[in-house]
Formats: sequence, C-alpha cells, structure tokens
Amino acid sequence: MADPVPFLATARRVILQEADALTALSAALDANFADAVTLLLNAKGRVIVSGMGKSGHIARKIAATFASTGTPAHFVHPAEASHGDLGMMTRGDVVLVLSNSGETPELADLVAYTRRFGIPMIGVASRADSTLIQQADVGITLPQLGEACGRGIVPTISTTMTLALGDALAIALMEHRAFTPENFRDFHPGGKLGAQLSKVADLMHRDDMIPLVHVDTPMSDVLLVITQKGFGIAAVLDDDHRLVGIVTDGDLRRHMDGLLDHNAGEVMTTNPTTVSPHALAEEAVKIMNSRKITCLFALDPANAGQVAGVLHIHDCLRAGIV
Repeated sequence: MADPVPFLATARRVILQEADALTALSAALDANFADAVTLLLNAKGRVIVSGMGKSGHIARKIAATFASTGTPAHFVHPAEASHGDLGMMTRGDVVLVLSNSGETPELADLVAYTRRFGIPMIGVASRADSTLIQQADVGITLPQLGEACGRGIVPTISTTMTLALGDALAIALMEHRAFTPENFRDFHPGGKLGAQLSKVADLMHRDDMIPLVHVDTPMSDVLLVITQKGFGIAAVLDDDHRLVGIVTDGDLRRHMDGLLDHNAGEVMTTNPTTVSPHALAEEAVKIMNSRKITCLFALDPANAGQVAGVLHIHDCLRAGIV
C-alpha cells in the first residue's frame, strides 16, 4: 500500500492555496463587481454565460446557479456560437464571459457579436490588459496567483476563484431581489431539496379525508370517525366550524370510564397545536417532534379557525422530510 503521507500533504497544500486565493479575490473586489451586479439586475432578457474549456464548465455551473436563484440564465458554448448559437443572444440580454487569459480565440466571434449589437458584456479574466477586459462594458480582474500544480498549466486556483465569483454574483442578485425559500422551492420541486422546501399544503389531507366532529357529537360517533379516517385523532368544531379542540388517543384513555356517556366537547383537549398550510413541512415536523405528537391540523388563514387539512408525520416521512 502506498504511503498516504505525501498524498495528504499534496491535498492540504492545494486546498490551502485555493483558500488563500479566495481570500485574495475577496480583497481584490472593487466597484466593478457592484457595476456587474447592477448590469445583471437591469437585464430585461436573460444572462448568457460563456467560456471555453474549464472556464466553460464553470460557466455552466454559474448559469445553473443564476437560473435557480431567480435570474434567468443559460450557457452558450463559444464554438457553437460561431455556428448559429449567436442567435440565442438578443438585445436586452447581458453576457458574462469567462476566460483566465482573456485571449481565448474561440470567444472572438461571441465578443464581436455583443459589440456589434450593443449587448452589454461582463468580462472575467486574470489580466486587466487582456482583450476581453478591454472590450467588456464591465471587467472583473482575478488576482494572478498561478495554479495549484505549480506550473501554471492545470486550471485549479483560477477556476476556483471564477466559480466563487459566480456564486458571489448570484447571491448578491438573490439578496437584492429578496429571493425567499418559497421562491427557491418553485425552481427545486424534486429531490431532497424539494422535499425540504415542501409546504404543509403540499402534503396535507383535505376535504372528506379530514376527521371532523362537532362539539356535541356523541363519543360513539367520534370513535367511528377516528377509526374510519385512520389518523388516530379528530378535530372538534363549534357551530361556526372553527377548531375548538381535538380528541386523541390520550383523551380516550383518560375518559375510559363511561367514555360513551360523553360527547366530543367533554372529552377533547382544548387549544390544540396547529400549523399554517403555508408553513414549510419541515417546520411542521419540528413541531410534531418537539410536542411528541404525530398529527397537526392546518388552519385556513383566510377563514380564521377553520380546518384546511390534516398532516401526519408519515406524510412527511414518505416525502423524505426527516
């Protein structure tokens, strides 16, 4: 088995060099960054992100981050742009072009197209005197710190800085637009992230599935409702259909002696814990865990006190919320 020491030493050196580069990048940012954010905010169309080689891979990720945080964006490959994809850019768009050297030949047609048709362009490169920075409406110059390979031939430090810069632009735009978790959920409905951002309304049971009884309902009928609906609980309503209590397994046990001689109002627990349909389901899980309960009734905020649905902990588990 190979000696792990030199491998670990290399890994730590690379990571520390890239961490130092990010610190240098943060310190180097100036008014041009703010100008770039302003240009992106004022875009009436989309943000077009482009780059060649490793910069192209970073550009794809930046475009995806923009798109998922409220800034419509897509990636255009510079080589494909020269063969028809320039038509994907129109007036009203803003173009973000990445090139470490600022002299990437494949970008020439794309850059010329933005200049010819007055499409605003943000250039990102490591040389302030490069063609890309000189042609750009806003230029952001990265610190020249070499690469982690030590020979300046493997894009590592430069791509890490470019990726971080893209994240910084995306978050600045996101914060200015007050982009909320609810907005974020709209773009991420699937997978673990989508589950974490699901709302109570997305998972709760509605209408005839909700176990509802009146305060005067005899306990014999309450037991039937609890059994039929399968939640182990029933919501107790007053004459105005407002929630005034719940009947749980615990209430049944506490009134076991002569249970059938009572009605729902006499057995129920008052002031039950509830949740809004608009709350994140993850918040509902936290409430259920802290209260050691398995169900929550959701109250309709437009009709104070009226039950809009019922959420069971199993609904959340099935959705991947734990």
